[in-house]
Amino acid sequence: MIKRYTHQEMGHIWSDQRRYETWLQVELAATDAMASAGIVPPEAAKELRDRATFSIDRIEEIEKTTQHDVIAFTTAVAEQVGPSARWLHFGLTSSDVIDTAQALQMREACDLILTGLNRAILVVRRRAEEHRRTPMIGRTHGVHAEPMTFGVKLSLWYAELNRNITRIRRAREAVAVGKLSGAVGVFSHIPPSIEADVCRRLELQPALVASQVIQRDRHAELVWALAVTASSLEKFALEIRGLQKTEIGEVEEPFAKGQKGSSAMPHKRNPIGCEQIVGLARLLRANAMAAIENNALWHERDISHSSVERVILPDTFIALDHMLRRFTHIVGGMVVYPDRMRENLERSRGVVFSGTVLLELARRGLSREQAYELVQKNAMRSFHEHKDFKTLLLADSEVAKVLPPADLERAFDLDQHLRHVDDILERAFRGEKLDD
Repeated sequence: MIKRYTHQEMGHIWSDQRRYETWLQVELAATDAMASAGIVPPEAAKELRDRATFSIDRIEEIEKTTQHDVIAFTTAVAEQVGPSARWLHFGLTSSDVIDTAQALQMREACDLILTGLNRAILVVRRRAEEHRRTPMIGRTHGVHAEPMTFGVKLSLWYAELNRNITRIRRAREAVAVGKLSGAVGVFSHIPPSIEADVCRRLELQPALVASQVIQRDRHAELVWALAVTASSLEKFALEIRGLQKTEIGEVEEPFAKGQKGSSAMPHKRNPIGCEQIVGLARLLRANAMAAIENNALWHERDISHSSVERVILPDTFIALDHMLRRFTHIVGGMVVYPDRMRENLERSRGVVFSGTVLLELARRGLSREQAYELVQKNAMRSFHEHKDFKTLLLADSEVAKVLPPADLERAFDLDQHLRHVDDILERAFRGEKLDD
């Protein structure tokens, strides 16, 4: 079950307040586990649980002197607890706390992204169903290819969003890992059983092997999965932008009452939401590269990754959360112009059925080369002379010798061309992986 969040909460997950809350959560889980194992006096663990708190201002004040955030944190907490605070952070190194706590933040943030993806995919499916049979021209290389439907285009988005849900679930599992194995990962001060107990309390898996840190290939996998998701949103947004071009005019992102498109040109209705999604995707790709570079650290650890993660993890999650909300709004309110789609489909005077005519000629005995030459010749005439393709074929004696007029007419049957559309959408939707 994925927890439901409001959109403001992603920022909170990566706030200083939440970061220190998760640090304290790990510290207290460790103290409780060690109390259960007889390492820490039970009364001290209870006093820590009852009295441990912190002030961000006080932490920052102490850090000015210590130049060490975890020491500043534990010192600030100790001031609130008293003598029992000597058992706080007992046997731990800073990364035991930081990395395990960061796993809690990443898991929580993944849940929020998955919630956003579920909302987006439901809206995409609704619009795909709405336009299941809305015919339009398919384009390859930007050029008219063959007819399709807008519903098919949207079902492709649906299937890709599903794959992104799978990727982020997998990455969520990869980073939901804790470690309390000490300065170089050999449990020199506390036994592995404490790590196992703490991870159980926090609903994390213990790292099978760690150095001073949880290995950053896990984090790289996560940021990569987020960046791939962003690239999918970029692809969809780019398609909307392309179809919104004045010369095409088949869809349009929502334009609110009172919205202005240009300070100089009052007529403008620009796809600014889609453009924003495209731009933010570039940022996430750069962050993914930084995450990959964070994997290579000196020996058992250096801190070259730390400063990078303080930027790329919050920024990546917050940006993608925003992109998902923006994309969901755009698709939900997207204006579709079926008449314009039909007009554009017919703009190329029927040459988009050339492939069907080619197959019909080959089926009746012409070699593929002969059939291709006949069809291409008439298609080029249609382009250059601005004449109807089917009319040219009906007047071509070489075509008429092989393909009767009634059979030629059937080659231009749009319903026949789109006869498998329902199968495509049902196949896409059967692959759904939605959460309750």
